Amino acid sequence: MTKSDTTLYFVPGTCAQAVLIALYEAGADFTLKTLSFAANEQRSPEYLAINPKSRVPALVTPQGVLTEVPALLLYVAQTHPQANLAPLNDPFALAHMQEFNAYLASTVHISHAHRPRASRWADDEAAQASMRAKVPQNMRECFTVIETHYLGDKPWVMGDQFTVADGYLYTMAGWLESDGVDIAEFPRVAAHSARVRARASAKKVAEAVA
Repeated sequence: MTKSDTTLYFVPGTCAQAVLIALYEAGADFTLKTLSFAANEQRSPEYLAINPKSRVPALVTPQGVLTEVPALLLYVAQTHPQANLAPLNDPFALAHMQEFNAYLASTVHISHAHRPRASRWADDEAAQASMRAKVPQNMRECFTVIETHYLGDKPWVMGDQFTVADGYLYTMAGWLESDGVDIAEFPRVAAHSARVRARASAKKVAEAVA
């Protein structure tokens, strides 16, 4: 991939951060294009032509456009094998990493989204308020599973090797405070986040959104 033919469409504070971390970890050449939700740019005709889902991230590649974080993370890992961002030669370990990423996408992200995006699931204001009130409990339950089942005593999700799953977890853990959960309730997750934050890739993300 070269900078001229690879573009990440990104919004700060979203799950797209996980893909940006992966691209920096991989040493990829790419162009970063930041959209503004406040300006509703994700619904502009120009962006809808790229991603009709009107969501981020979207990654424009030489072969076409890819969306959905787990797919983009695996693509980055597979196109940059020298970065060792996934256990590409171990079918079971790779499936286990994808299991974790799928859990973040299908369960953790949805649990979080009931707070800022309750209107996706209900028009009734009381129902929306009820969904928002449930978010802290649901996020605690999700991160209890992550803390005990997935992280355990390992430094990274997959053990001793940093993978694309770690940037993804770091991104989701960054939402806990806004969801009414103190990350200190999960010391392993908190320590994991501190380790990711200290990496050059996370520092580059912070610089990119400053």
